[in-house]
Amino acid sequence: MRPAPLVAHDTEFFWDAARDRRLVAQCCGVCGLLRHPPRPMCPQCNSLDVEIVELSGRGVVYSFSFVHYPQSPAFDYPVFAALVDLEEGVRLVTNLVDVDKESVRFDLPVEVVWAPAYDGYHVPLFRPRDGRS
Repeated sequence: MRPAPLVAHDTEFFWDAARDRRLVAQCCGVCGLLRHPPRPMCPQCNSLDVEIVELSGRGVVYSFSFVHYPQSPAFDYPVFAALVDLEEGVRLVTNLVDVDKESVRFDLPVEVVWAPAYDGYHVPLFRPRDGRS
């Protein structure tokens, strides 16, 4: 089981949705800019008007790294750390699962899967989409 996320005022909406296995992001209520990670003000128009939108959970690997150290008993090593560009245009820091090291590549199509975490949360991870690895 994954560690529980550190939930702050600005990220509570994200983790509440993740409890229900829904991937969401902030959308500016004025200019429509999607943004992640969450922040209180739109970096494009400085609006404080925020809407929450559900994301598809589909994207491609932008970058990745195989992390070996430092190790924590909560993870299997190596950890496949990745930046995933979602179809909607935001980028997430995540882990890749259900893939072997030799198959990880840039632009690998991926989809969200959910790993249980403590305190009833779920953490979004990504696996190859459509059996393409």
